[in-house]
Amino acid sequence: MSATSDTIATPKPSARLRSGALNLMETVGQSLATIGPTLTPALNVTVVAGLAGLGCWLSYFIGTLGVVIVAASVAILAARHPEAGSYFVYIGRNFGPLAGALAGWAMISAYLFTAIAVSLSFAIFLGDLVAVFGIKLNTFTTALLMMVFVGAVTYAAYRDVKLSSRVGLILEIISISIMVVIIALVVRVKGSVFDPAQLDIGRFKYGAVFSALPFVIFSFVGFESSATLAKESANPRRNIPLSVIGCAAFAGVFFTLMAYLMVFGIGDDTAKLGASSAPFGDVAATAGLGWTTMVVYFAAIISVFACCLACVNAASRLLFSMGKYQFLHRSMGLVHDTHRTPHRAILLCGLIVAAMALALLPAGFLDAFGYAGTLASFGFVVAYFGLCIVVPVDLNKTQEMKSRHVVMAVAGAALMLFVVIGSVYPVPAYPYNILPYLFFAYMMVGAIWFAILKSKSPQTLASIQHDMEG
Repeated sequence: MSATSDTIATPKPSARLRSGALNLMETVGQSLATIGPTLTPALNVTVVAGLAGLGCWLSYFIGTLGVVIVAASVAILAARHPEAGSYFVYIGRNFGPLAGALAGWAMISAYLFTAIAVSLSFAIFLGDLVAVFGIKLNTFTTALLMMVFVGAVTYAAYRDVKLSSRVGLILEIISISIMVVIIALVVRVKGSVFDPAQLDIGRFKYGAVFSALPFVIFSFVGFESSATLAKESANPRRNIPLSVIGCAAFAGVFFTLMAYLMVFGIGDDTAKLGASSAPFGDVAATAGLGWTTMVVYFAAIISVFACCLACVNAASRLLFSMGKYQFLHRSMGLVHDTHRTPHRAILLCGLIVAAMALALLPAGFLDAFGYAGTLASFGFVVAYFGLCIVVPVDLNKTQEMKSRHVVMAVAGAALMLFVVIGSVYPVPAYPYNILPYLFFAYMMVGAIWFAILKSKSPQTLASIQHDMEG
């Protein structure tokens, strides 16, 4: 009787994230899918080409250098602190729990608004795809299909992190391959890759080249997201740094080459490219390859699914970590007994993405995409800035800091500050002029909430400075 009572009284051990489930390639799949490389030639390059003109490729090249510096900072911290909270933990252990909580708060908004933006872009690409067959979808039908899309993404994230990371990697490989094949056909039609206009850098308007950098950075966001899966990665001290730096460098080379070849393919008409809602399709059509347009939209839809799935995975791990440390409701820190995923956090992410995407629809799909993407970039930039300045501080604790770490931190932080300044000056048109202040208000809400928690339960928040995840 006693033994039976003891058995009944023993609480069931709580489920944990599936430790060591992801190999190197699956970890790479998380970062690559969050970047969504195909989306830049399919849509994002429009803004950069419109601003930088013939210097479009140079903007991406400069952006690549800056992002790789930030990636190196993330890699150093990921190797030293392989935790699910990533930015939340990195910054919190060095600058205190409030700073850590705000970093996590910023990144949650970054990943969620990226997921919202790519969900809206799914609707855009789907409309373009069916239009090829002479079908026009009304807003209600498109919104309904977008909700089905968000539901499918949420279900995939809910079921298995290993499966979703593999799916993300496979889909990105397929979509990137399609883009590469089509641009190779464009080059074949042109008969050369030598473009005197783009190689004459003396003609570039360098003010315009630098003004495009904030949008260039948005093309890269998500390269660091594999760090949020550190607890579920095999050998995270090796795999996370490799995936973060590798994906940032690959994306930079891909973006720079695609920007150069797309401007070349459209006959250096950057005004036309900058005004296009389907830039890659227009490049293909200019080269007499209009039949590839359908394939381009299909590739974009594949990439959108992979990107949204990766964003939900990353955001849910941040919610999980913050819930586990009681910065947010503790239900966010629960793990599904069977699937070993943070199911409550994933479901919340899915609901937020669906609700916000619908709420933005009155602005129209394309404008709503721009608003969500801009808000997402603010969250990333804040966290990237914090990561850059944390590196020398963290290394100094163990007397490992070198002069190169300080130089790297200053260069990365300076680039992020430039992006912040570029978002408010010169003052952009409405409603982009108010978006930085909306993000600031969001951050203030988080700061007030965490300050209240700190005053009520200082011992809980202080625990971030120790090894909270064992």
